Amino acid sequence: MLETSARLLRLLSLLQTPREWTGPELAERLEVTTRTIRNDVDRLRRLGYPVDAIRGSIGGYRLGAGSTLPPLLLDDEEAVAVAVGLRTATGGAISGIEESSLSALTKLEQVLPPRLRRRVGALNSYTVAIPARESESRVSPETLTTIAAACRDRERLRFDYLNHGADEPVRREAEPYRLVNWGRRWYLIAWDIAREDWRTFRVDRLTPRVPNGPRFAARPLPDEDVAGYVSRGVAAAPWRVRARVLVHTSAERLAERLPASVGVVEPAGPESCLLHTGADSAQTLAIWLGMLDADFAVQDNPELVAHLRVLSRRFAGSAERQPEAPA
Repeated sequence: MLETSARLLRLLSLLQTPREWTGPELAERLEVTTRTIRNDVDRLRRLGYPVDAIRGSIGGYRLGAGSTLPPLLLDDEEAVAVAVGLRTATGGAISGIEESSLSALTKLEQVLPPRLRRRVGALNSYTVAIPARESESRVSPETLTTIAAACRDRERLRFDYLNHGADEPVRREAEPYRLVNWGRRWYLIAWDIAREDWRTFRVDRLTPRVPNGPRFAARPLPDEDVAGYVSRGVAAAPWRVRARVLVHTSAERLAERLPASVGVVEPAGPESCLLHTGADSAQTLAIWLGMLDADFAVQDNPELVAHLRVLSRRFAGSAERQPEAPA
């Protein structure tokens, strides 16, 4: 049988799971009587932990929200997952949480058992993170929580939004529905009130204005696959140069090799597909096409075709000028 202090910690761990426990269930898990469970629940309450009791034939116990954070009792995999998440957060796409994440990670690593500390340490030692560039705008936790709360409460969101290429932000009002995290970027899917249509907003270009607007009735989402909806929208972002390219490989193989932001892949046969893509310049787009590792034919962009011919002559000339390899 567990000693009282160890049993209280074990009881607290069970109550932290997202379910209700009956007294007999807890007694069986901890190998004590239901009377001992009642006494232990009273001890936890005296220590400040809000243990709620649900009355009735199928009632039970659960841990409620209190004014202080209880000790989190994690199993091995949960502890490793939290450590990895905190390490990632120290250099991620949310500004202002780096120091707090590092402090929490330090506290966690101090109490990890040696076997887990070794696993987390190996990951930290042999992983190199590419730091965010100064030009990459990051999102504050306050902005994310403000938007998430508006999504939850179904309140219209008022915000200033800086459109691509604009010098000054414009005021917008929208019904917020989902936040989508894609790499270092955050996007908001919302119904634009003025335009009466769905829009995807980059959160780093968005500044919420308080108070929020009135509550709204939920609409059906434009697509149940919200991640796919955002990736397709980003792929169709305004490019200066657009092209439709017939690629001689299957749509499945091409989609595996391309980031979703490069374009939309459409099947055109068993071993061919159409790539709808674009870039800021024909030069950039030509480089992307050269990395497809497949034969292709540009369908509708003379400027891009002309640049591909220039590159073809340049590469062929470079290959001819290479010295002969020694025998």
